Parts: sequence; structure tokens; C-alpha cells
Amino acid sequence: MTHLRDVTTLVVGTGPAGVMAAYYAAAKGPVLMIDTFTLPRDKSCGGMIHPLSQNILNEIQPVPESLLLDPPTVQFRFNDWDRQIIKNVDLHFLNVDRIPFDEWMMGLLPDNVEVMDATSFMEHEVLEGGRLQSKLRKHGGEIVHIVSDHIVGADGPRSTVRKSIDLPAYNRYITVQDYCKREGDIDPVFDCFYFAGIRGFAAGYIIPKDDRVLVGCIYFPNTRRAHELQDKILDRLRERLPIGESLKREGWIAPRHRTADDVGWGMVSGKGAVFLAGEAGGFISPTSGEGISWALDTGKTVGQAIAAHDDAQEMLDSYQQQTLRLKKDIARRLKIYPFMTSSNGKKFAKYIPEFVISKVTQNL
Repeated sequence: MTHLRDVTTLVVGTGPAGVMAAYYAAAKGPVLMIDTFTLPRDKSCGGMIHPLSQNILNEIQPVPESLLLDPPTVQFRFNDWDRQIIKNVDLHFLNVDRIPFDEWMMGLLPDNVEVMDATSFMEHEVLEGGRLQSKLRKHGGEIVHIVSDHIVGADGPRSTVRKSIDLPAYNRYITVQDYCKREGDIDPVFDCFYFAGIRGFAAGYIIPKDDRVLVGCIYFPNTRRAHELQDKILDRLRERLPIGESLKREGWIAPRHRTADDVGWGMVSGKGAVFLAGEAGGFISPTSGEGISWALDTGKTVGQAIAAHDDAQEMLDSYQQQTLRLKKDIARRLKIYPFMTSSNGKKFAKYIPEFVISKVTQNL
């Protein structure tokens, strides 16, 4: 059975980018948000809320203390286990679990935003007069056609909205996370760690979360048997830290930008009345992998552009202009990334004063 619906804005994806886009675009008219997953979705994520994210959320409502875990805040730290180099950074994150954080954000939405989960975006076409008709498929097979003035793709690195406007897919990192038993004291830090000699391994992170420890690892594209490598890394960590058995393992992907061209200059913000926010548009730090602040920023920006203008081209022009600073920031980071991740770069870090590393990291 096929149903036809009419809204002002269709937002694909219910993560931070989608919620912010829907929140601000709702000032223009009714919004429909869809997500291919059944909500609440269990998104593989470190659950670290950067100060930049806090600043954006504070404009609506601060993150409630009830969402914070033990420890409630963590300090960022570089830890090169093999070279025995530890560098503390004056950067502190709020420590949350992703499911309750996403549910809290969804509760911020205005009444004229409807949410439809277990629904996939398939394709769209431009109708006579410039409106858009999108074809959606619910998990039970039902087809729904949505007519809207705009579409916001906030559906992550595998974005189907991105494909619908003929933008190429990204080269993508593989990420694997384990929630393990916490069997003793662990420093209240967001530990970014390195190991030498594990082929395909880029970097990892350790975060204490109540009675658990989150161990996440990032692997280069095309790495084979990432799960076996994850087991090897966990074994090494257990020799150093009170990390018990794995309670849960999850995997995901993340865009890997190598040059400014990977960001899709001139197209990354969208095409026509279709806009891209968050990782769907390539907005993620290529040096740190932090994505929530970029998602919140671009979601807010595109939502405000939709609310402020009546013409789709004016919306896109405004959004592209506002996101130009982010594109330039990505290009800047890409210039220093090769040295940061090289063997020589990691060796050189031993001789860089901690306050210098702290200052640089706050801009990564």
C-alpha cells in the first residue's frame, strides 16, 4: 500500500545533526524526521560531549546532570604505550551514553516535528514547480511518498540522501568498540592511545563509564579481520589496566578525508533543495574523529537557513556560506594530519611541551 504525505521539511536521520535541523526548520512549517533504525537506536559512539557541543546545546537547554556517568567529565590525554609518552590536554568532555543522550535531544523538538522510525529513504524526484517527492519504505514493506519543500540528509557516512544527489561515497575508517567490565580504578580521562606493530590500527580510546570501560579502536579502510585485531589490542590493554571481559561489541564506520577534494568542495552542503548535514556532508574532524559538535553545528546552520529564507537557492547559498569556515577548518587539519599520524610525528611528540600540545589539540 502506498500513502502520500505533505510536509515542509523532510529530515533523514535522528542523530544530533537531524535533531538540530528539525528543531530550527520547524519555524518554517511541519517537519517529518525519519530514521532507518527502530528508536531508540543504539549508535556506536564514544559519548563524549565536546565544549563546542555544550555551547551549541546551551542555546536551547544544557545537558542535564542526570545524563552524566561516573566520572561525569573526562580530561583528554594522549597515551603512547610503546614509547611511554603521556601528554595531558586542557580539554574536558561530558561523559554520557549515547541512547539516553539521543532520547533527551529528541525531547527538545517542537510539537510540529513528527518522528517516524524503522523507515528508510530510498530516492526522490523533483516535481513540476520545484517541490520534492521522496519515496520511503517502512520495515514492513509499506511505501510512503512524502512531498516536501526541502530535504535534509543527516543520515551519516552511508547517506542515501547523499547518493540521491550523485555525490561520491567516502573512503571510510572501520571502528570497533567494546564495553568491558571495569575491575578497578582507571584514570578519569578520555585516553587516546597508540600501539606500534598492529597493521591497520590507527588509534584507540579508553573511557571509564560507571562500572564499564569503553575501548574503541579506529582501523584504516580495507583492514582485514578488524575484530581479531580488536581482541589483540584488548589483550595488550589488560596487561596494563583493570579491564575485564567484554560485555558488548559494536562496529561502525567513519569518513576518512585524505585531501580537501574528499570533502566535496562546492557540493558538500547540498544541491538544489536537498541539504547535507553532519557526516552525510563530510563534516567531521579528520584529525580527532570528533563528530557530534560538527553535527550539531551543521544541523543548526541548515535549519536556520531553511527558516530564514523562502527560496531554496537562497537557503543553499546561505548554508554554503556559513559552512565555508568548516570546510576551511577541515582543509587546515588535513595539512597537519599526515605528520600527526606518522611514526616520526609520534616520536617528535615526546619533545613538544605539554602546554603546546594542549593548545594545538583544542583546535583539532
